[in-house]
Amino acid sequence: MRNAFGGTIQQQGDATSRAGDLEAISALAARRIAIEGVDPEIDGGRFAAKSAVGETFIVEADAFSDGHDKIAVAVCYRAAGESVWQEQRMTYLVNDRWRAELSFNENQLHEYTIIAWRDLFAAWHDEVSKKFAAGQKISLELEEGKRLIEDALSDTERLSGEDQAALKDILSAFALKDEDDDRLALLRSTETVELMRRAGVRTNLTSYERVLEVFVDRTAAAFSAWYELMPRSQSGDVNRHGTFKDVIGKLPYVRDLGFDVLYFPPIHPIGTTNRKGKNNTLTPTADDPGSPYAIGSHEGGHDALHPELGSMEDFLELISAARAHGLEIALDFAIQCSPDHPWIKQHPEWFDWRPDGTIKFAENPPKKYEDIVNVHFYRKALPDLWYALRDIVLFWVDKGVKIFRVDNPHTKPFPFWEWMIGDVRSKHPDVIFLAEAFTRPKVMKRLAKVGYSQSYSYFTWRNEKCELEQYLKELTTEECRHYMRPNFFANTPDINPVFLQHSGRPGFQTRLILAATLAGNYGIYNGFEICEAAPVPGKEEYLNSEKYEIRAWDFDTPDSISWDIKLINRLRREHKALQGFTNLSFYNAWNDNVLFYGKKTEDLTDFILFHVCLDPHHDQHIDFEVPLWELGLGDDASIEVEDLVSGNRFTWHGKYQHLHLDPHYKPYAIWRLVAPGVSA
Repeated sequence: MRNAFGGTIQQQGDATSRAGDLEAISALAARRIAIEGVDPEIDGGRFAAKSAVGETFIVEADAFSDGHDKIAVAVCYRAAGESVWQEQRMTYLVNDRWRAELSFNENQLHEYTIIAWRDLFAAWHDEVSKKFAAGQKISLELEEGKRLIEDALSDTERLSGEDQAALKDILSAFALKDEDDDRLALLRSTETVELMRRAGVRTNLTSYERVLEVFVDRTAAAFSAWYELMPRSQSGDVNRHGTFKDVIGKLPYVRDLGFDVLYFPPIHPIGTTNRKGKNNTLTPTADDPGSPYAIGSHEGGHDALHPELGSMEDFLELISAARAHGLEIALDFAIQCSPDHPWIKQHPEWFDWRPDGTIKFAENPPKKYEDIVNVHFYRKALPDLWYALRDIVLFWVDKGVKIFRVDNPHTKPFPFWEWMIGDVRSKHPDVIFLAEAFTRPKVMKRLAKVGYSQSYSYFTWRNEKCELEQYLKELTTEECRHYMRPNFFANTPDINPVFLQHSGRPGFQTRLILAATLAGNYGIYNGFEICEAAPVPGKEEYLNSEKYEIRAWDFDTPDSISWDIKLINRLRREHKALQGFTNLSFYNAWNDNVLFYGKKTEDLTDFILFHVCLDPHHDQHIDFEVPLWELGLGDDASIEVEDLVSGNRFTWHGKYQHLHLDPHYKPYAIWRLVAPGVSA
């Protein structure tokens, strides 16, 4: 006969085997509490969840015991490397589900796990209260309660001196009372219950099998507004290459729009071999500047600056000036090389070579990128290339850059990113990495798991109401919410969305509001504010793209949506509700061309609603439901409303309301509900 541990039940005389079984049985018996369904637990604890400084981090778990015992459950947490755990009790929800809300103040890796135990005093309290209410004798029960306090007092290592003294005082008071009612009142007092909640013996203390991790980023990883520009196009003259000093002159403009991150595509030397001409042609002129993604020349590689932009001193001056304007500079980390990159001669083993001895250019058939070659990460490139790439990031970190947008990370190995990001963060936990990976869903999510702070997303191609609702519900309610933070870029130098190509100014306003309010992180590429949308015919690409030529931008045009950008960035800064991501809710609006959604704080002091017209060409009439139930109000209640676009205040009476949106006047409406008891 087999036993529960896979062994054979032994004869009575086999003392050694019986002792082994007894040890195993005792260990199993001690773990009487079941702890399971812990959330978040990413891939069985293989990867860390994400949070940010000051952000609420919710931990949930199922915890239960046999029978009708009362149990207590707590989450234990600490900064990685610390020896002492902090502890917070979890609150019972329903169906053996427990929850705790944590908040971390340090930008670093933290650990957490769950513990649970049988709370004998809570069980005693429940039982004696029922018997007393039924008029039964409770003398023995009172003696049992006293003994539970005595047991707690015996655990001197865990108790503070103050708690020991308090327990002794209760026992002394108990001995002086003659009546059961008085003794019961003492043991059931609020002070005694709270003391025993803290000091009672933890019977059958059980720990979860795993210690899990959460990386706590600085706030900018979870909430940021990005503006992208190409430094070489900031001179105002297509015949003069822009410089870092020109960008310094642009800083007030970016600041006044309300952005806090200023992002540059690559600023390194550009190769000349197979240089691209205007509109990605293969016939450049001598004056064509080439694609900034063709990195490297005789002037240097990834740790050098394109000389026409300026010197390292100029760049450091830009970093300092940006900081003074409340802006942080983000750089592009593109792991690709021009055929002229110094690495090709210095480290030929890092590249792929064809049978005829020529280097293999980058391809994504049928596309070819003749001005670019890729490194490979294994064979003789391992580990030297890994160290070199990490050191490039550390080089720019040393110059004051703490944010990197990474070009096409999905075409590089996951193990490299896990190692590199982890190693950089071990030295500089405040570094932020944005994954520019428009690729398969599971690949995008894996990149987030291995360490990326932010992720590009499919938002750029989600235009219909059902698409937006379905995608946002996935991002905010499924497991990926614990590790994947989207950055909703409305456009990029590589992507001129079809929707914007034919939507005119209303379409740009719509996509701006959606990007800035659906996500915590969002961005635009310059030209968006003046509704730049001229496409290469039949493609999602910009005609006369800055990737291949210097442009001079006139942002003072009648089509400018700068007012809208300033408005929404101001509202994002002023309203706590808009600084979250998973607090998004969709509400009923009976019109498929209008998206109706809201965000609110836990205490309901900030509750913002949005109506956004998804049809840039036609007026929309909308019947919708005011979510009065979220405020605990009935369907016929009235609610004070502030129009955050106009500043007007008025009252909605009842749950059902009507709205008209004219996309050529204003394709969106933004409301603040003033909950009862909240200052208007």
